[in-house]
This record gives sequence, structure tokens and C-alpha cells, in this order.
Amino acid sequence: MAQPTVDQTTALTSATESMTLLVAAVIVHDLEAQRVVLLRRGPKTKFAQGLWDLPVGKSEPGEPITETAVRELQEETGLVVAPEDLRLANVIHGARGVEAPNGFLTVVFATNRWSGELENGEPTKHSEVAWVDIDAVPGEFVSTTREALISHLNHGRSVFLDSWQS
Repeated sequence: MAQPTVDQTTALTSATESMTLLVAAVIVHDLEAQRVVLLRRGPKTKFAQGLWDLPVGKSEPGEPITETAVRELQEETGLVVAPEDLRLANVIHGARGVEAPNGFLTVVFATNRWSGELENGEPTKHSEVAWVDIDAVPGEFVSTTREALISHLNHGRSVFLDSWQS
């Protein structure tokens, strides 16, 4: 005899209450000129002041991660990319982070197709936005996104874990 099933949807915690912070980052890679877009985090940012980073930002509730990537890239750099031109490059899973006590998941996309001119769209958050030669990626860089960028430039795809106890 089959056991009665219980509607478990009422027992589940809402994803927005229990999920890790979801973040998108974009590697804009100019293959012809062998350069990438980087941002230098400003002195008033919540973390990593003065360090270089990829264009990156938090997903809004109900927003697909590809739309987060497109939106954040345009807001921060003025560059426009179509969601279908994004390729999955890396995933970063951090156990904890600023504004993310339950951890964070950063989906890193790469593209070599964009339109627009590079500009600092958020000068209160970034002190500099620049094209950087792939042979001159700065060392003063947010460690997790630097690893993702270097892996992409070396044609690798990886999952990076940050701050997890082993």
C-alpha cells in the first residue's frame, strides 16, 4: 500500500532566504588586440578597495544570471553584450563574503562580442576602468576573479572554491 505524500512546499525555506548570494562577472576579451576589460575598485567600496576586478555585480530577485551579467557590464563599463554572446567561463563558490554570510556563487561569463565605448559608468565605485593587455594583468587583483580570468586566458574551465574548510 502506498504511503500518503505530504505537500512539502510549505515546509521548504524560500530560496531568497536560504540561497547564497548570486553574482555575475564578465570577461570581455578582445581577441584581436589581446586585451580584457578590468575595473579598479574605488576607495569607498565595501571590499577590496584599490584592487582590480572584472565587471561584476549582484543578481536582482527574479533576474536570470545572464541578464545580471548584461546589466552589470553595461552599468559599470558602458559596453553592451547580448545574452546569447555570453559563454560560461568559470564558477566561483565562496563559503562567505561581504554581504554574503551564507556564501556566494559567482558565475563568470566570457564574451568577445560587444558594442559601445568603454567608460567608467560608476565612478563612485570604481576609480578606473581600462583595457589591459592579457600579458599585463595586475597582481593587485581580487583573488577569485583573477583565478577565473587566468584560467579563461589559459583556455581552462574551472570551479573555484574560496574559504571552505577541508
